[in-house]
Amino acid sequence: MTNLRHRSRSYKRTFKRTPGGKTVLQYKKKKPAKHICAECNKLLHGVPRGRSYQIRKLSKTKKRPNRPYGGYLCSECARKHFKKEARS
Repeated sequence: MTNLRHRSRSYKRTFKRTPGGKTVLQYKKKKPAKHICAECNKLLHGVPRGRSYQIRKLSKTKKRPNRPYGGYLCSECARKHFKKEARS
């Protein structure tokens, strides 16, 4: 019997052939949630969505936008933050 968490259809299923010749049902791991802005909760663009072992293989410039607060704040919130900083 499978684990309870694997019984739902939200897990993708694949049939794999083992070295012994059996065909086994395997469950794909889920992707993590999309990254969101820390201030306005908008989706962040330019931040890849994948498991840590997949992200580790990417170059540094592909992991997050190359600007201050990139991957943490959306561009609009970052712009507001810079203006507030300059005015104070």
